[in-house]
Amino acid sequence: MKIYNTLSRQLEEFKPIKDKEVLFYQCGPTVYWVQHIGNLRAMVLSDLIRRSLIYLGYQVKFVRNYTDVGHLTSDQDEGEDKMEKGAKREGLTPQQIAEKYIKIFENDCQALNILESTAKPRATEYIKQMQNMIQTLLDKGYAYITNLAIVYDVSKFPNYNKLNHQKIDLNKKGAGHGEFIDPQKRHFADFNLWVFKKGPHKNALQTWPSPWGEGFPGWHIECSAMAKTLLGETLDIHMGGVEHIAVHHTNEIAQSEAATDKKFVNYWLHNEHLTVDGKKMAKSEGTGITLNDIIKRGYDPLSLRYFFLQAHYRSKQNFTWEALDASNKAFQKLKSFILNTPTPSNKNNKTKNNLLNNYKKQFINFLSNDFDIPQGLALVWEITKNKKLSDDEKKSLILDFDQVFGLKLNEKFEIKIPDEIIKIAEERKLARINKDFKKSDELRKKIENLGFKIEDQKNNTYKIITIV
Repeated sequence: MKIYNTLSRQLEEFKPIKDKEVLFYQCGPTVYWVQHIGNLRAMVLSDLIRRSLIYLGYQVKFVRNYTDVGHLTSDQDEGEDKMEKGAKREGLTPQQIAEKYIKIFENDCQALNILESTAKPRATEYIKQMQNMIQTLLDKGYAYITNLAIVYDVSKFPNYNKLNHQKIDLNKKGAGHGEFIDPQKRHFADFNLWVFKKGPHKNALQTWPSPWGEGFPGWHIECSAMAKTLLGETLDIHMGGVEHIAVHHTNEIAQSEAATDKKFVNYWLHNEHLTVDGKKMAKSEGTGITLNDIIKRGYDPLSLRYFFLQAHYRSKQNFTWEALDASNKAFQKLKSFILNTPTPSNKNNKTKNNLLNNYKKQFINFLSNDFDIPQGLALVWEITKNKKLSDDEKKSLILDFDQVFGLKLNEKFEIKIPDEIIKIAEERKLARINKDFKKSDELRKKIENLGFKIEDQKNNTYKIITIV
């Protein structure tokens, strides 16, 4: 089995620390807002990789964290804490914000059929472990204290840029630039391990006592401490978005390996971004489409999962409603084939068994080649067209592969018409009874703009259907 390792920039033979066991950590969401489908794509991709490993016979211990403190609006220790920003926006406490958006995130993950994590640590639950790691880094001379923070000294860590492959002079002095500058930072790449409740963060809403002064942890130390506590000093796989390579994951390596004197991660996996209509997907750009937006238009959430299956995790993918519509039709066609085919029988046909085994070997080969899910999906359609196989044999094989795809192909999905749509439809019905056809037409268009269509029937009754 080969995996592309960002650390070496090449495909490598996968050799876990323990035979047939995988320690897998993924950087989870900062829970100050609803996650858009670009964020959710990253979660589906890690789920596909995890399912692939399980299908190939590995036991996977999978940890994904929640960042509920310490992630500033810039990844480089500048700006406002995102949790505080969310709290101020909604008039809630950071803890209430975390609870609200963790619940939404977990509901989204469930709707997308993402396997439950082995552990779901919250940063605020691991403050002591972070402080212990910070003290170790201070004791070993990798960190220093300024008036504003405890800071990691990147010049003390050999080959600091081994993951991001950046060429920067680690001997160059200066704190760099930004909204909030710590003039006592020795190097612009030095990063905060602990931020004191003073200066730009004197009014911080979430702080804890520490041996060095009241404050809160830096974002980078959180993942290192949680991963070490729950998975050990060395991990098999660490996954995150490509945006984490330059700063977050580079800093995780530096602090973890300095603290433990051991290699932090053997295989670094990074997923590419999802764009929308060729543009960056982000709330700030007005393109932060959520799973709820998908559902409101009447799509099964697993149609979105099917869409994600069509691009490799290391490839960018562009979302459009037309592309989702095509994915939905393909998904429903495949699901219809499975649901309308009788339960597979156990026929003993040697020729067909060899054919089935060959397809399974091909599928395993695709998974073993850096988790090539799109090729596996293409294989499914090839199977549906093979006239040498009966429908029940095709169904048996496809359902076997669905252990990886996670599409729930043998389960029906009922689209629930939102209460908002029903309310508008009833208002339109009243307009029609009163012969206010102008208002009726306006309400019909409003319903269609929300992704539904209304069909008038006898005696002022109607039927609502989704536009797909």
